[in-house]
Order: sequence, then structure tokens, then C-alpha cells
Amino acid sequence: MTFKIGLCQSTTLSEDRRENLKRAAEMVREAAEQGAGIVALPEMFTTPYTHKYIAMNREPADGETTEALSSLARDLGIWLVGGSIPEEEDGRLYNTCFVFGPDGSLAGKHRKTHLFDVDIKGGIRFMESEIFTPGEQVTAVDTDFGRIGVGICYDVRFPEYFRTLALMDARLIILPAAFNMTTGPAHWDLTMRARALDNQVYFAAVSPARNPQGPYLAYGSSCVVTPWGEFLGKLDERPGVLVCDIDFEYLRQIREQLPLLKQRRPELYLNRR
Repeated sequence: MTFKIGLCQSTTLSEDRRENLKRAAEMVREAAEQGAGIVALPEMFTTPYTHKYIAMNREPADGETTEALSSLARDLGIWLVGGSIPEEEDGRLYNTCFVFGPDGSLAGKHRKTHLFDVDIKGGIRFMESEIFTPGEQVTAVDTDFGRIGVGICYDVRFPEYFRTLALMDARLIILPAAFNMTTGPAHWDLTMRARALDNQVYFAAVSPARNPQGPYLAYGSSCVVTPWGEFLGKLDERPGVLVCDIDFEYLRQIREQLPLLKQRRPELYLNRR
């Protein structure tokens, strides 16, 4: 099976989530016009990535943004991986990705399971746990194109999560993410290629574009990586739409020629400390 995926590297220019949503929706339409059957948005695409603005732009699961994403998916007839937004439930905030089918129905949602709590000397200090609650599940969604896996940003640092998705037969994994200018130059390319290569999956990572005047400088570089670990397409730091062909027959050939998943010996390395 071959189909197109579209990644929308939108810019968060405003404190008003409605303006950011409007810009993102324009990019989703552009990707759909280019034939993308699955379209993905970045992490926290409706708000600047700071505790202050995240709290200001929090919404319930059935809020304005998810209603707009549902309508957009239905109007365009696409699968829409809605980046992530600050979802509020029972007084708690979650970094949540909502996935909608081409009929506008909610097909799944992923709450970021690993929170970005780091303090890098001479780099960045950011504590997501001061505002977010972690999710508790590995998320796979069945689509017309097959099963896709979903993670969010810092989840990518934990290979076990993505191996679990591969073993669940997710052949395309989508990662809304917002690496910064400390971790991005050092680890973005390496990590996205490694997750694709180790699991022999297509790996699509979609970042916000960089806003030099914003309070958080995203690295950008949204990309699609093949099961062979090569970049199929990649953006720079500027706003843009990336559309790439996903070929599951090519994936099957890679797994047949280099049968890594079949050659695992879990009895040697699982349940050990």
C-alpha cells in the first residue's frame, strides 16, 4: 500500500489559540490538496510553549480546538493527527494528541507519557511536570492505511515505547514534537533516524516552526524517515508543509531482507534489572 502523509510545520505567533489554529488549519488544507491521506500537526500548536501560555490556552477534550479538528478532518476526508494541545480534565492538564478519522470521529488520543523535565547546564531548563500529568498508555490507532503509532516529543527518548508500537504492528509512527535549540541540533536527526531504523517503521516527526520572537525557540526540521533509516523528506526551521509517499511494500521488503524483529531474543533481555 502506498499513500501520502503531510506534516504541517506551523508557527505559533500569537497568545490567542484561535489565531494559531487558523494558521494550522490552512496548512492542513494545503497538505490535503497535495494528496495527503494522513496529515499531522506539531506539539502544542495552539499555544506558545511556556507554562504561562499553556495554562491560558487549556481546553477540555470536547473544546473548541478538537471540534475544529474534527470538522477539518471530515470536510477534507483525511485522517488528522492533531499535534497536541493542553487538555484539561478534573483539574489536571495533559499534553494530548487527538486523532480524527475522515468522518470526523475521534479515532484515538495519546497523552504524553514521558514528561520533559530537564536541566541542561548552559542550555535549557524546563519542567513539564510542574504543569502536566503524564499519560498512562501506549497509543496505536487503526486507520484505512493500517495501524499507526503515536507518541509526543520526549516520548522519543524511550526506545521501549516505540518497540512496543512496532510489536503492535504499527508500521508508521507519528511524533508531534517541539525540540529546542539545545537538544535539537544535538539529537533530533539522530533520534528520529534511530527510532525508524531499530523498529523498521516509517517515522514522521512534526515540529512547530521557529519563531525568533517567541518565548520558546523550536528546532523545526520536521521530517519523514524510512524503515532503512534515511530521510525521505525534511524541512528547515521555517513554516512549511512536507508531503511524502509512504510505501508499506518497501517496508515489507526491508523487514524480509533484514529480519530484525523476527530475530529478537526477548528471553535474554526482558524483565532484567
